[in-house]
Amino acid sequence: MENTGYVCLVLAFVLCLYAIAASLTRKPLLQLSAERAVYAVWLCLTVASGILVYAFLTDDYHFAYVASNSNHAMSPSYKFAAWWGGQEGSLLLWSWLLSCYAAIAVRGGQSPLILALSGTQAFFLVLNTFVANPFRVLAVLGGPTSVPDGAGLNPLLQYPLMRIHPPILYLGYVGMVVPYAFSMAALLYRRKDTAWLQTARRWTLVTWLFQGVGIILGARWAYAALGWGGYWSWDAVENASFLPWLSSTAYLHSVMMQEKRGMLRIWNVVLVSSSFFLCIFGTMMTRSGLVDSVHAFAKSSIGNWFTAFLAVGIAATVWLILSRLDYLRGDARMENVVSRESSFMLNNLLLLASCIAILWGTLFPVISQFVSGDKVTLEKPWFNRIMTPLGLALLLLMGVAPLLPWRRASLETVRRTFRIPGLGALAIAAILWSQNVPFGYALVSFSLCAFVTLTIAMEFFRGARAIATKEAVAFPRALVLLTRRNTRRYGGYIVHLAVVLIFIGLTGAAFNRETKAEIRIGDRLTVGAYTLNVRSIDTGEDANLLWQSALVDVYHDGRALGSMTPRREMYKASRQSVGRVDIRHGLNEDLYVNFAGLNSSDMPVVEAYLFPLVNWLWIGAIVLLVGTCITLAPQTISVTG
Repeated sequence: MENTGYVCLVLAFVLCLYAIAASLTRKPLLQLSAERAVYAVWLCLTVASGILVYAFLTDDYHFAYVASNSNHAMSPSYKFAAWWGGQEGSLLLWSWLLSCYAAIAVRGGQSPLILALSGTQAFFLVLNTFVANPFRVLAVLGGPTSVPDGAGLNPLLQYPLMRIHPPILYLGYVGMVVPYAFSMAALLYRRKDTAWLQTARRWTLVTWLFQGVGIILGARWAYAALGWGGYWSWDAVENASFLPWLSSTAYLHSVMMQEKRGMLRIWNVVLVSSSFFLCIFGTMMTRSGLVDSVHAFAKSSIGNWFTAFLAVGIAATVWLILSRLDYLRGDARMENVVSRESSFMLNNLLLLASCIAILWGTLFPVISQFVSGDKVTLEKPWFNRIMTPLGLALLLLMGVAPLLPWRRASLETVRRTFRIPGLGALAIAAILWSQNVPFGYALVSFSLCAFVTLTIAMEFFRGARAIATKEAVAFPRALVLLTRRNTRRYGGYIVHLAVVLIFIGLTGAAFNRETKAEIRIGDRLTVGAYTLNVRSIDTGEDANLLWQSALVDVYHDGRALGSMTPRREMYKASRQSVGRVDIRHGLNEDLYVNFAGLNSSDMPVVEAYLFPLVNWLWIGAIVLLVGTCITLAPQTISVTG
């Protein structure tokens, strides 16, 4: 079976090379065969992936990759998830997802589209086939032909969210090759129509959604599985996923200026190309050991392959852009500083500044070690100092930009438009100040959240009221009709509302509380208005793990709320220990309890955290999903503006 899997990889690689060669010809029959070759690559990789998954589900431990990432005691769902639990399998998942995207995108597609997609596919198949082959067997590696049981999946990955988080994030990473390929095809053909641009924008929006949801799911996993009481630490791999999301966010805003005014053609090609190469760069950081991270794979020489691909790809892209400067230059110019165009440009500059700052902070340990020999790591406080004001400025623009007209706006229009949101923001600030919220970033953030929310509400209210009056329908019905008639605009407003909710969740971190103590059974621990009483310590085991849990009674202002049971787990196959926290959720705050084990005197070590407003982060992610799906939905009538 391993031979069949490997042959599928080799055949897929050969077919990729053929698709590249055939797409370079001018003969229609060969170009059609290149398209068919893309479909054949998908079939080969689907068979190869199916063989690997089958090996996991049947405990076939003569595969080295299966023996390293699975064991008998794991549930079938985790055996399936072990597909992407290591280097070789996750690269195969990357290739398979890319083949799925390519098979959809090239239907009736242009040869340059096939060239860009197949070129990227060929690179990853080189890795799959010759560098990180998932079908190697133990005997080939000098060991026995099989083992009685495997080492098991990394315990940190044996968590429910990890069954969906990596594939969803990969759908975002991998998918950015499609809008990049459309842009390269448009450059090669010197296309000036906007049909391809709209297609590329929709592809970008899909991959942007997957990447955003994947990032949030990763934050949720870190929050619930790592036991450190947080969801974002500006870890290098976290940053790697955030960078292309920021650059594609900039592209989704600036591409509207190209559609409406024919502006920023060069800038948009640079943005979509940067988003793609940042995805490749993020994949390299995860796999090469370039930076240290709890999310990264072991140090590997595979980074050299990625470096070569990035160098060739960036050089080819820069050459193509420079050779098409005459086509990319637009005639339209910005007419007024107070306009939607100028606000979008400022939005792009802030997003670019965020990208540069995060990239600099992420690579600073590598740079400092290269320059001085000393490895200096920039920690979470450094990133917070830089990114907090940038984030608040972006939040302000999110409320301002959609309400400004194209081309120019008079000062009277600006005053009339923003009077109610501005007064509402000031009122929220005054109320929070009266409740002893100190002036600072938190107060500014809450006020801006109110400002943006009011601007969004006003847009929905004005549009729905006009429809309700004109068509004599109820206001709720008018809201639905309004959204369906311009899904792109009003779905975008819902996405903005989702970002507001996420900012509320992020701002709540300014009021976090925590305590840690070694306490005897029966003693109490206090965090905020909560009192925790460790009643007992229990132990147990199953086929996969040993566990030790603390039974903790919870009181709020003296009132009993029930019990929580955080625990430590030790996985038998890998002999690795992890903590499993218990969380009491609420819209206003989370009570988060971690049992860190017993100290040398057999006293329980308990960590308790209070996280105000954190659940608005997860609610915002759901609203983001809904808003983006509405944006992608077709509108019932054609609307401009």
